[in-house]
Amino acid sequence: MILISKIFVPKGFTGVSFFPFIFLKYQKDKDNSVLINHEKIHLRQQIEMLVIPFYLWYGIEYSARIIQYKNRKTAYRNISFEKEAYQNENNLNYLKNRNFWSFFKYI
Repeated sequence: MILISKIFVPKGFTGVSFFPFIFLKYQKDKDNSVLINHEKIHLRQQIEMLVIPFYLWYGIEYSARIIQYKNRKTAYRNISFEKEAYQNENNLNYLKNRNFWSFFKYI
């Protein structure tokens, strides 16, 4: 389910997914198929990891990447979940062919 909310979307982002919802900052982004696909990839990752472990892993990996890169934006872009989503967001058929736990390829 896609919801519009500037409150739930962090500054600097246009969308975020919290299973089972995709929150978008702006109504116009409902038509952005690449953004929606990116967030749907995250929803699939969350389902595969049974939701709460996804957020734990995400936080731990983000913390490790900050230590590694000493830069928040670079750390964020190098989280395995984000790497998978960014590299496949333009492939609107990606989720139809995606293997289980595909994010492991991006660690």
